[in-house]
Amino acid sequence: MTTAPKAVSDDHVVIFDTTLRDGEQSPGATMSHEEKLEIAALLDEMGVDVIEAGFPIASEGDFNAVSEIAKNSKNSVICGLSRANFKDIDRCWEAVKHAARPRIHTFIGTSPLHRAIPNLDQDQMAERIHETVTHARNLCDNVQWSPMDATRTEHDYLCRVVEIAIKAGATTINIPDTVGYTAPRESADLIRMLIEKVPGADQVIFATHCHNDLGMATANSLAAVEAGARQIECTINGLGERAGNTALEEVVMALKVRHDIMPWTTGIDTRKIMNISRRVASVSGFPVQFNKAIVGKNAFAHESGIHQDGMLKNAETFEIMRPEDVGLAATNLVMGKHSGRAALKDKLRQLGVEMADNQLQDVFVRFKALADRKKEVYDDDILALVQVSDDATPDHLILTDLTVICGTGGQSADMTMTVDGVAKTAQTSGDGPVDAAFNAVKEIFPHEAKLELYQVHAVTKGTDAQATVSVRLNEDGRIVTGSSADTDTVVASVKAYIHALNRLLVRRGKVAAGGDEREISYKDAG
Repeated sequence: MTTAPKAVSDDHVVIFDTTLRDGEQSPGATMSHEEKLEIAALLDEMGVDVIEAGFPIASEGDFNAVSEIAKNSKNSVICGLSRANFKDIDRCWEAVKHAARPRIHTFIGTSPLHRAIPNLDQDQMAERIHETVTHARNLCDNVQWSPMDATRTEHDYLCRVVEIAIKAGATTINIPDTVGYTAPRESADLIRMLIEKVPGADQVIFATHCHNDLGMATANSLAAVEAGARQIECTINGLGERAGNTALEEVVMALKVRHDIMPWTTGIDTRKIMNISRRVASVSGFPVQFNKAIVGKNAFAHESGIHQDGMLKNAETFEIMRPEDVGLAATNLVMGKHSGRAALKDKLRQLGVEMADNQLQDVFVRFKALADRKKEVYDDDILALVQVSDDATPDHLILTDLTVICGTGGQSADMTMTVDGVAKTAQTSGDGPVDAAFNAVKEIFPHEAKLELYQVHAVTKGTDAQATVSVRLNEDGRIVTGSSADTDTVVASVKAYIHALNRLLVRRGKVAAGGDEREISYKDAG
């Protein structure tokens, strides 16, 4: 048997991060094995109580990632998701059992709509819940159970099945708002009702898992905590299916900033929020909207004259938290071509980025090249270089040379690219310079992947600003993302496209070896 779950004080809220499970289910957000391990390590270091590392039965890739994360975890509980059947639960246990503190999370849909999917009546489903939670508890002392679509389940039946799960050995009861349907008052009332009515409720931790379909995920989660829930399920940047999940950074900072009216604490080192937010955005291919709370580019920007005047006199006039509280550098010092390796290393440290010497050297080379082209290199420029350098995807395809002609007379691209060390060239035209360049890539390296997303963002202001480009490709259900940054938007676009193709080649290889493709279809557990 395993070590029993850590006791939680009444004023502590457990942060359960599901970026690697529910977040990764966002269409196009698939992460590589190495990226999952990296994000898990950052979550562990930040102080996340529970990391839901994946859905082990989904594929060999998911199983291997959860297993590896479990072996490497230092502090966090490592959790795997399983449906309500013995095969799923056994596979989940095989993956998480290596963790110092493992957890099995099993779920089943309990609302009338979801009961119809497995065609079970209320009694049959109740028996399924009893059998599967009991089986999970026989394997692991730390068992979480979720009634999917709980907020649309009849209250009497919800009380009944929650009591069954508690008696069968569940130690955490998660109440998911699977479709983002509920409102704060309802969220609080539901948790309060379960705590008051269900026998044994005082012996378990109640959790809340909210989706943001109506834009109320954070409010619903905090309302649930006020009613007695002591675990919030969330993701970095609010990543997740449809409109996303409760954003970790929002609930954590809300509890910290408004501790006067919400007297609960978390174990999160908030100074690490910005770094992991940027990294998740990079590896998932989901950029953070500029006005996103806490981590958006404009979250601490002040352009109004009245606001700027107030900020100069007293920062608290228009800021309710300090930028450094979330890991944002208090100053945005400019660096240039005369800045050395030591200065860059110190700057990265200020930005919350620690790098091995070989990684630092790669970023330094890119930094020098950028500084030769750009007069002033800002913090965001450096972070963009880091995000590009962090990827370890093999370079089967490499852009060697690109010349683009554009104007009223038409657009064309002359490209040289190496394919596994062999130089190949193409001359193509297109509807714009990027389209012409992408056509050249496709002529040199024919493929059937469809371009599903192409996004361009300026890293800083000015005509010499770096452009960060994100590309998403889909080839027969294999979805990959690529990204790059360059002062030349067309070059950045081509490099991002090639980056995605390189990742696609890795995925193809894993498929041939029976690796990382999804083998089953599934819905989330909230």
